[in-house]
Amino acid sequence: MLMMIDLVKYPVITDKAIRLLETNQYTFDVDLKLNKTKIKALIEELFDVKVVSVNTHRPPRRKKRVGASQGYRARSKRVIITLRSGDSIPLFPDT
Repeated sequence: MLMMIDLVKYPVITDKAIRLLETNQYTFDVDLKLNKTKIKALIEELFDVKVVSVNTHRPPRRKKRVGASQGYRARSKRVIITLRSGDSIPLFPDT
């Protein structure tokens, strides 16, 4: 059995993801086996927030090359989570 934290791989930090933070939307890469209801329950339990909506998609595979050998990157599911106004997830901890 996988730990809950292992199912959410990492937050996505791209230009679009940064723009979505202004509308209280967060982007994560998660395990392929999760569906929307499981993702919603997982995010609400991990970060103690209220999720309003969950949008998912599977980005296309990309080639990866190391020296003479080449292959593909591992598959993942990308999720855009919309939170209730007033809730937030601390992606950038204060140092």
